[in-house]
Amino acid sequence: MKIIICTIAILTSSLVLSQAKKDTVKQKDIEAVTLVVRKPTVESKVDRTVFNVANSSILAGNTTWDVLRMTPLVSIDNNDNIKAEGDKVTVYINDRKSVFTGKELKEYLATIPADNLMKIEVITSPSSRYESAGSVINIVLKKRDDEGMKGSVTLNNRQNRKNSQYTNFNLNYHKEKFTQTVIGSYSDNTWSQGNSSIYNFYKDNSVRTINNQNIDRSKSPSISSTSEFELNDKNNIGVILEYYQSKRSSLSDAEGINYDSNYGFRDSYNRIQDLNGMSRTLGTNVFYKYYDKEKNRILDINIGTNYDSQKDLSNFVTTTNPATGTDLTPGEIGIDSHNQTRNYYLKIDYTQPLGKSGGSFEIGGKTDFNNNVAPYDILVNTKNSSVRTYDNFHYQDNISSLYANYSKTFFKKLETRIGIRYEYISFKLRQDIAGTSRKDSYGTFLPNILVKYSFSDKYDLSLTYNRNIWRPWYTEFNPFLLPNSDGFYSRGNMDLQPNPSDRLLLKFGVLKKYFLSARYMYTDQDYWTTYTTEKINTPGDPQSPTKEITITYPGNFSGKVQKYYLFANTNQTFLKNKLNVNVGFGWYYIDNSDFNEKNKLEGAKYISYWGGSTNISYTNLFNKNINLSAWVEISNQNNGNSYANKTNVFHNISMTKIFPKTQMEVSLQLMNIFQRPNFDSTTFNQVGTVRNSTQSDWYGFSLSFVKRFGNQKVKANTKTDVEKGGGGGK
Repeated sequence: MKIIICTIAILTSSLVLSQAKKDTVKQKDIEAVTLVVRKPTVESKVDRTVFNVANSSILAGNTTWDVLRMTPLVSIDNNDNIKAEGDKVTVYINDRKSVFTGKELKEYLATIPADNLMKIEVITSPSSRYESAGSVINIVLKKRDDEGMKGSVTLNNRQNRKNSQYTNFNLNYHKEKFTQTVIGSYSDNTWSQGNSSIYNFYKDNSVRTINNQNIDRSKSPSISSTSEFELNDKNNIGVILEYYQSKRSSLSDAEGINYDSNYGFRDSYNRIQDLNGMSRTLGTNVFYKYYDKEKNRILDINIGTNYDSQKDLSNFVTTTNPATGTDLTPGEIGIDSHNQTRNYYLKIDYTQPLGKSGGSFEIGGKTDFNNNVAPYDILVNTKNSSVRTYDNFHYQDNISSLYANYSKTFFKKLETRIGIRYEYISFKLRQDIAGTSRKDSYGTFLPNILVKYSFSDKYDLSLTYNRNIWRPWYTEFNPFLLPNSDGFYSRGNMDLQPNPSDRLLLKFGVLKKYFLSARYMYTDQDYWTTYTTEKINTPGDPQSPTKEITITYPGNFSGKVQKYYLFANTNQTFLKNKLNVNVGFGWYYIDNSDFNEKNKLEGAKYISYWGGSTNISYTNLFNKNINLSAWVEISNQNNGNSYANKTNVFHNISMTKIFPKTQMEVSLQLMNIFQRPNFDSTTFNQVGTVRNSTQSDWYGFSLSFVKRFGNQKVKANTKTDVEKGGGGGK
């Protein structure tokens, strides 16, 4: 860690001194100065932090997923879960809610080239317009509208433990009132990960150790098309089509050893998983927009569908060695699945000012229909099994919502916004073979309040309140029992309940450069991973003997959890805006005392940890069209009943050389070269504790070549402050 900090410090100081000297020498030759206004790399607003990356050197050779990891306030754990200020997030792309979560979201964002990014908005206090729990991340892509054809092609090679390649192309055509954009990409990625776990079970004081090596390879083409036609200066219509495909293969080798209460050897096993799968996603969106700039009236209508298909075939081979030393015949098991999700939606938003009072009123609604099916077929080499080997799980729901926001400024200093959102959901769950089912519905009101007072141009204070509700993902309901690659089993829980929470955020701004914020979050219910044991005749084991297996599933947990958070952030520019530095630091305190007591968890009742990040970028070094950037994050990855045993230091250093005459760029990126990330944490649950250590493949280097053609002018954002402040979830 000291090496990293010293390296960044030396780099920054040397750049300042060398460039300052060069600017001083040339000062006499300057007769006129033209000031170019550029947005700061990081903007802190009352409800969001904006990461302006349109002209940043970190875009070259990266994907949207890569840049998202470097975004201030955002952290990503080893399971690819995205969080903002330690809070769960919902991801939007161009104000359209993404249908992906977890690893699926990562794979999709990895197909979007970072070269198309305009900015990333981290909305920590979203208005009632957003259908989300917790924070919102809105990824805004560029819009080019200069006449003719233009575009770019990127070739990237990345070396981690294994080698990966990535290429993409961007085409844009604009003629008078018509704009057509086509984005395509292809990646051939290989990902390696090592995992080591130690399980301690309360019941008999037994211990299980598991060492697992994973190698994933995926070949993923994607293409998207956006067609937009301007009917007149107030009316626009358009169509968005998106297609993504990934052919995946995975090999996992897990070695497990079981010890009795005296740490004597009981038995061991080796489980090898070979998986082959194919996923496809097709999204459509037809939109109409009316925008009266003079009267500031906006009508936005969106109708669309999303289809996602995930077909996997897994084969497990398990060899068990008992304490007697006798080798049993390997057992085999296969899993054939084809999950499909279908989503249909209609959304309408309308905004207009109210009279001459300076107020603005916004109203809208959305209705979603989801029809998902998850069939599983377990293929075993024995009939002596008490585990069900086939079933179809069905999930259907309809979510309808209405919202209203009212904003007004008093005395030119007091900004206010009050909103309310009502959501009603009715859903059905069922299994065809087991016959289990659930039918339920409920409605909820979600209020939202924002108040900001500007003491002067230099000082302001804001307060926001949000009521949120987090609903389970449909696969978390599926109770079908499945074997895992590590020797455990997993299933969903049809009785899962939503998790409501309340959040308060206080932010103090000084000189529009320094920001201090304090956050409070309260909830009295949550669902975490639960462990249990059962004795069954297991498929895939030699002779299918009766044995006790460990099963994980999401469980409902009641009990109060209170989180406190302090954060400081500053964004500074030096040397005529060439050097930009953003630094953020946060301290967390979590009170789990009531929660742990009610759920008989032996973890710490009070948790305190800290984390921070910095982004440094330098534009046009020595006036040689060389851009430098560095990113460092220090984080603990504490979450719920899991506590970090070590602090991780992530870092990324990149250099980009631009060749203006040929419109080419070459970029070299170094990732975690001083220290490899290792996610080491201990989790407390009802049956015991588990210490898990994961060494991810987040290190190495990459080399990128970008060729541009045509006029690369980007359309300026002509939206009003009302629209930009209000956001907009499609």
